[in-house]
Amino acid sequence: MKYVCLVYLDENKLGTVSDNECKAYGDGLRSSGRWIAAEALQGVHTATTVRVRDGKVSVTDGPFAETKEQLAGFYLVDAKDLNEAIQVASNIPPARVGSIEVRPVRELAVK
Repeated sequence: MKYVCLVYLDENKLGTVSDNECKAYGDGLRSSGRWIAAEALQGVHTATTVRVRDGKVSVTDGPFAETKEQLAGFYLVDAKDLNEAIQVASNIPPARVGSIEVRPVRELAVK
């Protein structure tokens, strides 16, 4: 089953985890066969939020909500169940200074 591990942390703590450490973790996921995709995101100052209400598009600068921690990146992994996905998430380096939200990927019911 596919799970997305969303990495949240205070942008001021971004430098406390090295890019090399995150890349090494991704390499380990690749070699284990669990890795599907992973990307680090630019800072929230580059974010744009799009909403459509009553057919009208609204575009605003910044993230969707004001929060202490911002979405910093994600890992898309293949895990046998939620417990295995949680184990994978607990080893993501930024988990030490932020949080990792684990969610199963929902298959679209397309007919």
